Amino acid sequence: MKQLEKLSGFISKYMAVFVILIAAIALFQPWTFKWAAPKITILLGIVMFGMGMTLRLKDFQLVFQRPRDVFIGALAQFTIMPGLAWLLAKGFGLPPELAAGVILVGTCPGGTSSNVMTYLARGDVALSVSMTMTTTILAPVVMPLLTWWLAGEWVDISLSAMMLSIVQVVIVPIVAGILINTFFERTVQKVVKLLPLVSVVAIVLIVGGVVAVSSQRIMETGLLIMLVVMLHNLLGYGIGFALAKALHMNMAKAKAISIEVGMQNSGLATSLAMMHFGAAAAIPGAIFSVWHNISGSLAANYLASRMTKEEEGEAQLES
Repeated sequence: MKQLEKLSGFISKYMAVFVILIAAIALFQPWTFKWAAPKITILLGIVMFGMGMTLRLKDFQLVFQRPRDVFIGALAQFTIMPGLAWLLAKGFGLPPELAAGVILVGTCPGGTSSNVMTYLARGDVALSVSMTMTTTILAPVVMPLLTWWLAGEWVDISLSAMMLSIVQVVIVPIVAGILINTFFERTVQKVVKLLPLVSVVAIVLIVGGVVAVSSQRIMETGLLIMLVVMLHNLLGYGIGFALAKALHMNMAKAKAISIEVGMQNSGLATSLAMMHFGAAAAIPGAIFSVWHNISGSLAANYLASRMTKEEEGEAQLES
């Protein structure tokens, strides 16, 4: 078990490297991961189930203990990233499926990676977790409505079908994980350190599957989509941080909101794109999965190392 825990820690630490490696293999040798494409929905369900197993019912109390912070964070999540996605899709004149894919990424809730990056950045982890839980719970309603509103001019969207898909691949697995953790907590605690290993493997296979079935289209539009994805992500960090500071939040909260807004549950965007819009629409989500792990690590390191003095000053003022 200890060896597996060490392996889990190693793979989690170097997740971005593994994602890039698998994406490169799938791009130049598509046959290696084409088999994973039809299983993307199942793989995402596994990731969400693992997320649920790290939560307990009492964790949701945090949302009600800090309603203002969570409300601001959730509102920022569902306005900044969708708005940026629409502007970028319009500004770069993206083809319909790619535009829909970018907007789908923008309307997603936060992902679990943001919680880890917030911790590494010495940010407010409790706020980050509360934001992730809140936006994920709201996703079955908010995400389809935003996608229909912003991407409707490019593609046909079935609100009911998308809502049902999100419930099936996100809400049901998370609730199942929470219930298992609630009733079998001792058993779960014995294996919880292995969950990152399972999640990383699933995410890597999702990226590999999408890249494999879209390799030719990525070759044609890869640089453009990479530029759009990078701008989307980096602007999300910057605007999220600026908004938090404009509302006079302390540095720890600003870090949490910045990272939570900028890092999306791109696995969900990828899965929904494959289910509803086709393989091309899944390309932005797959590239985002690769990029945001790199940028998130860099952002966390920067925020942790460059802003410590300011945080110390704030701590002295508050004490």
